[in-house]
Amino acid sequence: MYPTYEELVTLGAAAAVTQRIGLMTDILLAATREPVLLAKQAATLDQISGGRFILGIGAGGREDDFTVSGRGFHDRGKRLDGDLELMHKAWRGEPLPGTTHPVTPLPTNGHSVPIAFGGFAEAVIRRIVKYGVGYTLGGGTPEALAKQVTRVTEAWKEAGREGKPRFWALTYFAIGEEVAKEAEENLTGYYGEYAPRVFGAAVKTPADAKARVQAFEAVGCDEFMFFMSAPAVEQAERLAEAVL
Repeated sequence: MYPTYEELVTLGAAAAVTQRIGLMTDILLAATREPVLLAKQAATLDQISGGRFILGIGAGGREDDFTVSGRGFHDRGKRLDGDLELMHKAWRGEPLPGTTHPVTPLPTNGHSVPIAFGGFAEAVIRRIVKYGVGYTLGGGTPEALAKQVTRVTEAWKEAGREGKPRFWALTYFAIGEEVAKEAEENLTGYYGEYAPRVFGAAVKTPADAKARVQAFEAVGCDEFMFFMSAPAVEQAERLAEAVL
């Protein structure tokens, strides 16, 4: 319910002109989408990018996103569980109802598009253990991620999953006073009454950017992502100078 570029189309364009960078939706509201088409789109992007794509998804928490897409809001969690099962069948090349042949490209790993899940409900942990490669914190503190690292890691081990889950986190940033107004307006347009809290937590100085990375690294974050609040190449350059 916001006039941004569509995620998968945008990442397809990015995949076509890059070779090394990772690509991730963080997060895509899977329960607002038709699952077979989403499975096909995700597998296509996985192939085009040579396996660089992580499908970050969540059930969603804003009812207007579901109203505009014509999908139910109150049954979204139950529906997402069914959609995930259907998508994985498609990725494995199993015929779906009404077909006798595969309907999506085969993912580069041979069985599924890697998925990261966001959210705090107990069902999120269950989905990670069954389908995911890890957890992503959609905003919040290092302490919040630390709690999720413990929850997910314990569930992962109890389920007998091999290896370790991966952990992502993100924050908004707008470095420099001259972009503060634009950044705040952009966040207000999306978050409405919650914007002051979101903008208040955004990174606004090089020192804050570096400190934020160090704080999340200390609690087990594998990859920390900065979301640009006032889009400009100069913003990316300032961030790079601060954290690299």
